[in-house]
Amino acid sequence: MELLVGAWRGERQLFLQCSAPHAWRGSCHQPSVSLQPSLLCTSPLSHSTGSDSGVSDSEESVFSGLEDSGSDSSEDDDEGDEEGKDGALGDEGHSGMEKTTEEQVQDGSPGPRTEVASARIGDEYAEDSSDEEDIRNTVGNVPLEWYNDFPHVGYDLDGRRIYKPLRTRDELDQFLAKMDDPDYWRTVQDPMTGQDLRLTDEQVALVRRLQSGQFGDMGFNPYEPAVDFFSGDVMIHPVTNRPADKRSFIPSLVEKEKVSRMVHAIKMGWIQPRRPRDPTPSFYDLWAQEDPNAVLGRHKMHVPAPKLALPGHAESYNPPPEYLLSEEERLVWEQQEPGERKLSFLPRKFLSLRAVPAYGRFIQERFERCLDLYLCPRQRKMRVNVDPEDLIPKLPRPRDLQPFPTCQALVYRGHSDLVRCLSVSPGGQWLVSGSDDGSLRFWEVATARCVRTVPMGGVVKSVAWNPSPAVCLVAAAVEDSVLVLNPALGDRLMADNTDQLLSAFVPPEEPPLQPARWLEASEEERQVGLRLRVCHGKPVTQVTWHGRGDYLAVVLATQGHTQVLIHQLSRRRSQSPFRRSHGQVQRVAFHPARPFLLVASQRSVRLYHLLRQELTKKLMPNCKWVSSLAVHPAGDNVICGSYDSKLVWFDLDLSTKPYRMLRHHKKALRAVAFHPRYPLFASGSDDGSVIVCHGMVYK
Repeated sequence: MELLVGAWRGERQLFLQCSAPHAWRGSCHQPSVSLQPSLLCTSPLSHSTGSDSGVSDSEESVFSGLEDSGSDSSEDDDEGDEEGKDGALGDEGHSGMEKTTEEQVQDGSPGPRTEVASARIGDEYAEDSSDEEDIRNTVGNVPLEWYNDFPHVGYDLDGRRIYKPLRTRDELDQFLAKMDDPDYWRTVQDPMTGQDLRLTDEQVALVRRLQSGQFGDMGFNPYEPAVDFFSGDVMIHPVTNRPADKRSFIPSLVEKEKVSRMVHAIKMGWIQPRRPRDPTPSFYDLWAQEDPNAVLGRHKMHVPAPKLALPGHAESYNPPPEYLLSEEERLVWEQQEPGERKLSFLPRKFLSLRAVPAYGRFIQERFERCLDLYLCPRQRKMRVNVDPEDLIPKLPRPRDLQPFPTCQALVYRGHSDLVRCLSVSPGGQWLVSGSDDGSLRFWEVATARCVRTVPMGGVVKSVAWNPSPAVCLVAAAVEDSVLVLNPALGDRLMADNTDQLLSAFVPPEEPPLQPARWLEASEEERQVGLRLRVCHGKPVTQVTWHGRGDYLAVVLATQGHTQVLIHQLSRRRSQSPFRRSHGQVQRVAFHPARPFLLVASQRSVRLYHLLRQELTKKLMPNCKWVSSLAVHPAGDNVICGSYDSKLVWFDLDLSTKPYRMLRHHKKALRAVAFHPRYPLFASGSDDGSVIVCHGMVYK
């Protein structure tokens, strides 16, 4: 059933069509509402049906064209009760209106209300309505994006919510309506009223001009001629009325001197007049036969392709059996560096040519070849013909590098357990070794004779002979202590001077706080050669001397920044040079000539400047675990051994990355060392072999 509703606002009246009479009150049903602007009238028609009390506030909320969903249900119920008390006349009038409207809609004939509205529509603009931009907009000039998250779009004069219209049509209905409407492409929605507006042809043309970047006004000419306010034409009237200066009539002496100089230069031929340029372009053919006397003829333009060696039997798809590699040879080939391999491929055997797979790098090599041809210079530079063999320094003969061990000559027997460390005296006459049997043994290098045995009382982890030729001292790491001994070998005068040097120390009145304790040896210990004992709280894994013989560094098996300690022998002082740790320290070494300290952790080798107290370099060995470290006597090269059977050679002046990496051993490397005079270095491994390599260092 359809119902026409009249709502009073001043002297204007708006008629809506509702699908159910429940729209008069805030019920849970939401009827569809359609706006009819043509039903505006200026006279109240509700007098013919009843009093003004028949129109409730919920009816007034429909005045804006938006429906009240019934959120204020309590107020609507109270109004409904008052409406029932006023009398049944209003209800009867409403029912009559419903019937009349339904018949008119079915017959298609306009009703009396429509006729009255049409008759009085001309008087709508007779009164002042300048404060209202649009009669259909009862919300006002309020931005509607404020109500995006709310079900309503504003409030009416009585403070009730004006709810948004419901979109009862789904996407299928909208699509069908779009297909049926030929003007759908020019239809837009008014955000203030929610109505669909059809754009006119002028408005569509304006939109298209704006989209194409043109001006909205069709009569505007953006290419109007510009007015040149400042031109080069002589004006009738001067810009200023200021009289001319006197200097404008007197010739300038400076300009006279310049002109005289230029005239003299022209007479002498120093200044040549400019010749007019020839407008014809000058060009030459790159591929033509050039004159040998021309500039381009002096250079060879043809760059021949490199000649490749003819393929051999190993490159055949069915090579002879002697060219095929065995399993051991294939493993050796895979472990070699690409530059050290004799063959750049593995010979393989196929039954037929059709079984040969495609070359994997064909596209990449073809692309690189095309790049070479494309980027090939048109003009080849003249180069000096140098034989590449002349650039490689010739290796010396092994006979010239002697003496170095070629076979087993001497065996030093005497230890009853594993020998962990050894060191040679600066003169090369004596040798000291430490073992797990808890003893130090001093040997004569030339005869392999044990000249002295000193019991240590524990496993000797490291031993180092003082490199200074003026003293005779040996430092040994036993458990958590470093023992300093005077073996009294060789010159007795040197041994006495060593004892006098150690006894010249005067302890201070207040001993400073140090990370280690210095203890003098007892009388019994002095008889076996022990002079000092430096006690630490953690086990000592390595001890090494500075080149001058006054400092020694120790490595402790602990965590934190106290892994490395430096002791000064003359002043009996100990200090920790680092404030934080960079991993587990494996080995340390002093630079032979400069105040540097090399600290090797598991993955890197750091070079510290002791005077500046800063990190100078960080060497990356690219190995899993560094086991040993050695510095060249000149100080510019370092070699490292690792547990993954690698020997890494660093050039400190070249880069922080390895200069050369050698894999001669099959098992872990335990020790590496440089020869003090010859260009040799050696490496010892768990595979039971010691390899001596030639490594020439140029100063």
